[in-house]
Amino acid sequence: MARSTRRLRDRLWWSKLYTFSCTRPAVSIDPHSVDGPGYARIVYCNKPEAHRRRPVKYQSNYTSTTKYNIITFLPKAIFEQFRRVANLYFLLAAALSLTPVAPFSAVSMIAPLAFVIGLSMAKEAVEDWQRFIQDMKVNTRKVIVHKGNGKFGHKHWLKVRVGDVVKVEKDQFFFPADLVLLSSCYEDGICYVETMNLDGETNLKVKRSLEATMILDEDEAFKDFSAVIRCEDPNPLLYTFVGNLEYQKEVFALEPNNILLRDSKLRNTAYVYGVVVFTGHDTKVMQNATKSPSKRSGIERRMDCIIYVLFTALVLISLISSSSFAQKTKYEMPHWWYLQPKRTTNLYDPSRPLLSGLFHLITALILYGYLIPISLYVSIEVVKVLQALFIKQDIQMFDEETGKTADARTSNLNEELGQVDTILSDKTGTLTCNQMDFLKCSIAGVHYGVGSSEVEIAAAKQMAIEDSTLASSDYPDDINDGFFGSTEIKLESVACENENSKKPKIKGFSFRDDRLMEGNWMKEPNSKYHLKFSLPLLSSQFQADKVTGGFTYEAESPDEGTFLVAAREFGFEFCKRTQSSVFIRERYPNFSTTIEREYKVLNLLEFSSKRKRMSVIVQDDSGNILLLCKGAESIIFDRLSRNGGMYEYETSMHLKDYGESGLRTLALAYRKLEPTEYNAWKTELLNAKTSIGPDRETQLEHVSDMIERELILVGATAVEDKLQKGVPQCIDKLAQAGLKIWVLTGDKMETAINIGYACSLLRQCMKQISISTMSNEFPSQDAKKAIKDDILLQISNASQMIKLDKDPHAAFALIIDGRALSYALEDDLKHHFLNLAIDCASVICCRVSPRQKALVTKLVKEGTGKTTLAIGDGANDVGMIQAADIGVGISGVEGMQAVMASDFSIAQFRFLETLLLVHGHWCYKRIAKMICYFIYKNIAFGFTLFYFEAFTAFSGQSIYEDWYMLLFNVVLTSLPVIALGVFEQDVPSEVFSQFPALYQQGPNNLFFDWKRILGWMLNGVYASIIIFIININNIGGNQAFRESGQTPDLTAVGTTMFTCIIWSVNIQIALTMSNFTWIQHLFIWGSIIAWYMFLSIYGAFSPLISGNAFLILREVLGPAPAYWLVTLVVTVACNLPYMVHNSYQRLLYPLDHHVIQEIKHFKKDVEDQRMWTREKSKARQCTKIGFSARVEERIRIIKRAGCIGKPGTFSTQLVRSPPSPPPS
Repeated sequence: MARSTRRLRDRLWWSKLYTFSCTRPAVSIDPHSVDGPGYARIVYCNKPEAHRRRPVKYQSNYTSTTKYNIITFLPKAIFEQFRRVANLYFLLAAALSLTPVAPFSAVSMIAPLAFVIGLSMAKEAVEDWQRFIQDMKVNTRKVIVHKGNGKFGHKHWLKVRVGDVVKVEKDQFFFPADLVLLSSCYEDGICYVETMNLDGETNLKVKRSLEATMILDEDEAFKDFSAVIRCEDPNPLLYTFVGNLEYQKEVFALEPNNILLRDSKLRNTAYVYGVVVFTGHDTKVMQNATKSPSKRSGIERRMDCIIYVLFTALVLISLISSSSFAQKTKYEMPHWWYLQPKRTTNLYDPSRPLLSGLFHLITALILYGYLIPISLYVSIEVVKVLQALFIKQDIQMFDEETGKTADARTSNLNEELGQVDTILSDKTGTLTCNQMDFLKCSIAGVHYGVGSSEVEIAAAKQMAIEDSTLASSDYPDDINDGFFGSTEIKLESVACENENSKKPKIKGFSFRDDRLMEGNWMKEPNSKYHLKFSLPLLSSQFQADKVTGGFTYEAESPDEGTFLVAAREFGFEFCKRTQSSVFIRERYPNFSTTIEREYKVLNLLEFSSKRKRMSVIVQDDSGNILLLCKGAESIIFDRLSRNGGMYEYETSMHLKDYGESGLRTLALAYRKLEPTEYNAWKTELLNAKTSIGPDRETQLEHVSDMIERELILVGATAVEDKLQKGVPQCIDKLAQAGLKIWVLTGDKMETAINIGYACSLLRQCMKQISISTMSNEFPSQDAKKAIKDDILLQISNASQMIKLDKDPHAAFALIIDGRALSYALEDDLKHHFLNLAIDCASVICCRVSPRQKALVTKLVKEGTGKTTLAIGDGANDVGMIQAADIGVGISGVEGMQAVMASDFSIAQFRFLETLLLVHGHWCYKRIAKMICYFIYKNIAFGFTLFYFEAFTAFSGQSIYEDWYMLLFNVVLTSLPVIALGVFEQDVPSEVFSQFPALYQQGPNNLFFDWKRILGWMLNGVYASIIIFIININNIGGNQAFRESGQTPDLTAVGTTMFTCIIWSVNIQIALTMSNFTWIQHLFIWGSIIAWYMFLSIYGAFSPLISGNAFLILREVLGPAPAYWLVTLVVTVACNLPYMVHNSYQRLLYPLDHHVIQEIKHFKKDVEDQRMWTREKSKARQCTKIGFSARVEERIRIIKRAGCIGKPGTFSTQLVRSPPSPPPS
């Protein structure tokens, strides 16, 4: 078969390497048994048309995440709306309004309900349309598909069918469906796949094709291709696959390594061919897609309780009305001759008062229905959508590097942002950037690298700020002005960096030390070790791309990529590879001379979490066989030969220093192998590879361990996983706001502790409580019980130690690893663990799985009963994000799975400060005030109907016109309350960073507790009484209403009373607001003007339409002074108690925001800086984590030493020489 000219020249037969050959045994694997239930799928390869009829007609590749479609929208959306109790009540009332018992016309009940339901359904439609647009962006991606006769062309993803042969090229979106790999650009049929969107792992996975299909490596090869796949049915198991391929009258077993899953991406491979086996919702990633849990905020749940309370009040006064009506019908109505009691109906029958009372009960339930705020739900939805829009448009949460903004993916939880108690955070990619920088190293016991890590720089700055702050003021309160200020600190590292500032920044390489650069390592005393140091850095799977001036590399992980760049900068550049060799170009002093050396790669022993090391066996151009090994220091040191640990002490001290500086470390070692020894080991390896059975992996691991012995230590590397910008400052502000922060990470304990110090979650004076287990990996039942008893004892001892500690400033940090956590989360231990964790200032869980993250989050949420927020950036954080009350996804480098599962998304962790302290506080306060005001105005309005009922012998007569009642909630009072929910600001946004304790108003539920809710209810009852009594006694009396002597009729009294309600409730909302813009003024005063405009327009219509309201304002009420006087008196009387209470509170018991408002109003923040600083120092929650806690601890130490007054000098040395070894 002719080879394509595009084929790569340098073919790699990767199966010669151990990494790949160990996954392909030398003996053939028997075909799987694919008969029976669960294994009924048949795929006719290259014949997609064969799948158009059952039983082989499968799902299309169209995927949808929408809730509705054209057919289901109307019934499903209506069902969703009437799941709400209030809407169901109003639907029943609207239906009863068509009967004779209704006190209103049908339109006054149906129109508001239709408006509210229609608006809510429109919102649902818009949100679902956005989901549909997002789906179509995915479904209309293009992929190359075989169209017949060896010709390939582009197709949209949604048109891809089972059986299609597709060609996927490097970095071309993702795989469009689940494919069986047929061949690749490599002759061995392997390819590299990135599964970041599936499992959150950034390292590359190796997939391979069957040997029988490797030759299908160009388009024309598929002209006559035909095969049949029999495999398992669709299922959500990502790491398993069972099937057979029938090709050329042979049957071949298919394994998980032969499958390319949808949403994974091809990397480091030019192209691959594959055949589609699962499409659309049958793919494994879609089978794993779970619907986001339904989350409701605490305020919304309490709002349901309020609706029940109001509904109970409604039923109660309706029963009072109906029983009173029945009594009057039986005993008094026969004496009311003017009502002609002998001509009765069922509604008014003195002989059957119970039946009349029952009918009146229905009338009363409809009449008093305005106690239930029909527009509350839709108003809140509108407000939340607008709040979400403002969150997205906040420039303070815009990331210039990525161009991404914050996004509220659901608007249902806006107010929950202001009530968070505990934050549970991932580490890598969330607190750190997941971008590695080679910073320091140790070679032959000598430390190299004069740069400083972020931890070292932050520590030095903090100490300098502490000393400079103490020197500048005798008032400890003033220390806050120095936080993260512009204090100049001269560090040794700064000078080094300035010297090299003219050099361009190299991604992944921040190393600075002239002793190694530019080939100067040749002048070092132990230069032979420097070559041995650089070679292990190249012992990884990678691909090099030639660019201008050098090479760029793509490796399995960020760490490996950093090592490749470091080796290149040290003068050992990987430049070419062939089937079994790699070529390294060695650059010598002044880079004028280069030598290219060939190293034959004989075997590659891969890294795993169990082995904690990786090795490569190479043969140099002199025939020497070398084993190069890198891994965790504890593993490497245990495998050193007797004479190989010459520099072990120095290296271990350097590793300790690197760890304290927050760096990730690896130890490097090598060993020279004799040919006879290697050949004997190779035979053992071959026997292990060709074995079949459950012990195969164990045998391979044992053989690997045999050769990785008697090593010679070379040195160590120190790589920095950089903190995201602003993380320490953000954590400090969140801690000052009273939030608790837990870190849940898959990293090892040492790394997590280092990052804890860098973020100020840990500090030197903090007492650390470490909980770990015994080392048995697969313990027996008795051993498990012993482990649980041991963990319980550790927890009990730690809890007792905390209780007995009398130091009020003592701080404890809990650090637990994943194995211990698996026992601590069991039912009989989890509450003990939670109680201990709550008593600690900081909690760090290391080596935790995604499932454990979700379980810890669920435990905190349910165990404390307080609001939890989980934040992460990878697919492994999805469970934690969905389990928390609020899930925040970071749109970082680990795909979009976390963002897609989240409720809110931000680009950087530091934006969490603005999201919670600013928008969270505002949204909580706005929604709380909004609901309380809604309750107030509906009670003030609804109870006047009840009073009038009692005044008119419970006749069922409404005092208001039907149009008045229709417009009350929908038009006349709706816009001001929306303005309150969207634009209200108790303090400006910039104040929150200076007064973080303001946030505690939310977690303490200061504005939506039952005391405040009942206060607003009583305020509404009071207003209704004032409105009714003053109007009935002054307008509704028997005295003349106008100069001509007329007395007011029912419409005049009702219109005057309604005018008083409109004025009173709008003035009340104006008094409630703290911040006014032209929008608030327009909505409040515009609503009042709209009422008078409506009266004028409505009264101008013919009496056939306006009825008794004909010219009501122009001729009846307008000329009457009593109308305007009553309106003024009632408005003042209704709002007087609120004004008195507000003034009393501000004078004697002011809240935090009251103080800030007055300081801002009188400009004391500008004129009296000392007062402003003093108030800022008070507005911080007492915290034991964060930079503030470190400063306060420093001050306490200095005070105890009696050193306050004259500050001493301060200097810091970031680069420390290792201590001398102990005398032999």
